[in-house]
Amino acid sequence: MSSEKLRATKVGVAYVVEQKQEQNYDREEEAGVPQAVICWINAVLDGEHDKIPGGDWKSFCNHIKDGVMICKLINKLLKSDSKSPVPFQKKVMSPFVALTNIENFNNGCKAYGMPQESTFASVDLQEGRKAGFYNVLTTLHSLGFFANSKEFMPAYTGELSKCLDRE
Repeated sequence: MSSEKLRATKVGVAYVVEQKQEQNYDREEEAGVPQAVICWINAVLDGEHDKIPGGDWKSFCNHIKDGVMICKLINKLLKSDSKSPVPFQKKVMSPFVALTNIENFNNGCKAYGMPQESTFASVDLQEGRKAGFYNVLTTLHSLGFFANSKEFMPAYTGELSKCLDRE
C-alpha cells in the first residue's frame, strides 16, 4: 500500500471505475478464481517455469509481470493447436521488454482464437494495480475455458476445490 501512496490519487469517474474493478477482483477472489487460474497455469507449465508461489494478487501479479510465464503458457496452448509460438525474451531487464512479452502473449491469445476483447491491456499487468490486474485475471480465466473448448489437458476447472485436491 505504501507504493500506491506515491501515485496521484484518482478522482471522479476514474476513482469510481478503479474501486469497482477492485470490488470485482475481490468477488472473483472470494469465488476462488485466482487460485484456480494459478493451479491451472502451474499444472500446464509443470517443470518448465517456477510455480506461482501464492494466491494473493500481488504475488500472482509480480510472478507473471515480466510476461515470460504467460508467453510459455500461450505457447503450450498454441503448440497443442498446431500453431506457431509467440516470441518472447526470457531475460527481462527493462519494462519495455516486459511490455513486449505481454503484447506477444495477447497476440498469441488472438492467434489461438480468442477474441481481441478477451485480452487485457499490457499496462494492466505492468502497473501492478489491483484494479488493472482484474482484467489480467479475467483474460487468464477466459483462456482456461477457451482451452477447454479445444480439449487441452490439463483441463481448467475454474474451481478452487479441484486445485487443492491435487496438491
